[in-house]
Amino acid sequence: MANVNIKFNGKEFLLSCEDGQEEHLEELLIHINQKFNDLKNDLGNIGENKLLLITAVKVMDEYYETKKNVEQKKNELKELTNKFKELKTLVYEYKNKKEDEIKKLNNNHDNLKNEIEMNQKHYERLIDSAAEEISNFVEKASLDKLS
Repeated sequence: MANVNIKFNGKEFLLSCEDGQEEHLEELLIHINQKFNDLKNDLGNIGENKLLLITAVKVMDEYYETKKNVEQKKNELKELTNKFKELKTLVYEYKNKKEDEIKKLNNNHDNLKNEIEMNQKHYERLIDSAAEEISNFVEKASLDKLS
């Protein structure tokens, strides 16, 4: 345990703290002393005990306000985290939906390509067949003319 000499309201006190916490204790006491002196200046000499009580109440008020603000920020962070998770889920759902749509479009494209190829082959057979029939007709007409 470490000991720290502090001065509060014109009086010296010896306080104990954990080793390594001396500087922190001194910082805390500077703030408490400042609050005490501010109240003493604002309220006048109303008695040390009453000033100590009011100082303690002010410090506790600040503590609870800070604690309330921290809780509020934690809740806000939790809400933001939930919204982020929801947004993340929506993004993945959208991505999956778009991937499915792309697969469907690719399948439709492949089917259309196959249909075009089949129609082209069918069209070529029709043209070949029509050309052959025309050729046969012309040949037959020529033979009929010659006879």
